[in-house]
Amino acid sequence: MKKTTCAACDCELGPETITVKLGGKTVEVCCQECAEALNEAEAATSAASSANE
Repeated sequence: MKKTTCAACDCELGPETITVKLGGKTVEVCCQECAEALNEAEAATSAASSANE
C-alpha cells in the first residue's frame, strides 16, 4: 500500500484529504489550513511573477 503525504506539511494523509489545484496540478493536503497555506503561497508567487514582467 502506497503512503501519501500532505503537499504542505508532509504529514501522512488520512482518509479525508482535501484536493487543491496549483498551477494546473492537483495536490492533496491533510486539512483546510494546509489548503489555505498553499493557495496563499501560490497567490504570492504569481503576484511576484507579475511584478517582474
